[in-house]
Amino acid sequence: MARYGLLLPVYVPTFLLSLGQGVLIPTLPLYAESLGVSIALVSLAVGSAAIGTLLADIPSGVLLEQVGRRRTMLAGCGSVAVTCLLVPVFQHFAVLVVLQFIGGIGSALWAISRHVFLAESIPLEERGQAISTFGGINRLGTFGGPAVGGLVAAHFGLASAFWVSGGLAVVAWTISFFFIPESKRPKTAVSTGAYLRTLGRVVVNNGRVLSTAGFAQLCSQMIRAGRQVIVPLYGAYALGLDVSAIGAIISISSAIDMVLFIPAGMLMDRIGRKAAIIPCFVILSIGMGMVPLSRNYATLLFATTIMGFGNGIGSGTMMTLGADLAPAGAVGSFLGVWRLIGDVGGAGGPLVVGVIAGLLGLATSAFTLAGIGLLSVALFAFTVPETGGRLRETEDVVRPRVG
Repeated sequence: MARYGLLLPVYVPTFLLSLGQGVLIPTLPLYAESLGVSIALVSLAVGSAAIGTLLADIPSGVLLEQVGRRRTMLAGCGSVAVTCLLVPVFQHFAVLVVLQFIGGIGSALWAISRHVFLAESIPLEERGQAISTFGGINRLGTFGGPAVGGLVAAHFGLASAFWVSGGLAVVAWTISFFFIPESKRPKTAVSTGAYLRTLGRVVVNNGRVLSTAGFAQLCSQMIRAGRQVIVPLYGAYALGLDVSAIGAIISISSAIDMVLFIPAGMLMDRIGRKAAIIPCFVILSIGMGMVPLSRNYATLLFATTIMGFGNGIGSGTMMTLGADLAPAGAVGSFLGVWRLIGDVGGAGGPLVVGVIAGLLGLATSAFTLAGIGLLSVALFAFTVPETGGRLRETEDVVRPRVG
């Protein structure tokens, strides 16, 4: 499938969902705090969606095999919409955590089906650019989202951001309903037990790849997710910035992040995946280490700008690497495990911030995340095979096996 064929099935709904998620970046932590809880519990509220996602990754793969990618995508997008719209109805911390958790399950359904769709639709030599474009679409949404969320919350209250996010998800679901094609269904239904046995063989036979590349991905997703908690909390509590100022800082960083998806894809396809991955997390770690050194709006903006540049260079890298490593006969099974490992990092980042901040302060949390990011650099550099670019043409790449 040509890349333009992904516009309505994937790119437009993804933009709308990412815009809605961006609206909640500066507002969700502050909304949770407004319900009278500690920073540690604020981090739980932020991380609960990621926890729901990681717990649903493997079951989402099972569902995808049973009902097809269209129904799975629609169920996921619909869950995100409904849970966002219910948050301002109840305005209770426990309900917020539960709804975020359910929304995270919906995100897993959407993410797995979308990732399989991309892996099956794009040839290897174009995969980096196609998936980095997808990453750029995500970043385009998060560019505008925080500023919109900050302005909406400042004028209409923190809870109003959830109405906006839910409404965008409803529009995304409507577009998806009309334009997502169904995948080919097997003539004979595959039982859950048979699917899990295949999954077990994929994990065992590809244990080396999953333990090295997978752990590197886990560390990288920790710093990526953790920065979404560190920046709003440090800006609000250490520097005394209001929600609109924090939203503007995040959006400016996202703008820089967003425009780099084209060079990121070119690096991956022409030179190699590591040419984008390693600079991404070196620069991201440097920016994270600069956050505790910030003393005002301008210096925090500078630190987040550095992080935005680093993250932009890595647009789509983890999805591309996962698609490269997935065995042809079990793409859904492998990507379910791959995303589970990454989502553990995504859930762990905010939790690390909350626990360490509660014990030692926000500055220590930021330095810890920077160290985790540098660990991911070392792992990618020395333990993960190159799967793309010119090196693919001259070297034997270790390919995963189905079983």
